[in-house]
Amino acid sequence: MKAETIEGDTYRPSEDEPFMNDRQKAYFTAKLIAWKQSILQESRDTIEGMQIGTRNIPDVADRASEETDRALELRTRDRQRKVVSKIDAALRRIEEGTYGYCDVTGEPISLKRLEARPIATLSLEAQEQHERKEKVHRDD
Repeated sequence: MKAETIEGDTYRPSEDEPFMNDRQKAYFTAKLIAWKQSILQESRDTIEGMQIGTRNIPDVADRASEETDRALELRTRDRQRKVVSKIDAALRRIEEGTYGYCDVTGEPISLKRLEARPIATLSLEAQEQHERKEKVHRDD
């Protein structure tokens, strides 16, 4: 994603400044809101497309193909709905002052990680540990 324009200039969070200062909070708020708006617009476009695209297709194979495409699109939208709820949770954490801190360790999550995944709630180390535990339990 590109740098957000905040206060009239192009700003990127930096390790050289205090963690989660007002400028960083504003940056991540703008980034999360833009992401949410993009997802919601895609959802509206999908709904409109499905309403317009509803038609009677006589060929069974073509109809099955279209139904498969619709099912895939709906699964994608469902995943995105879950992302929207995580975005809302991240915005609440910004308001509460807990955004950017690992749920497990309480340590700051790296700005690089937050830049790549602004809804992250775990530091990279805590996430890797969580995934290792998950893999062990799945292998049982």
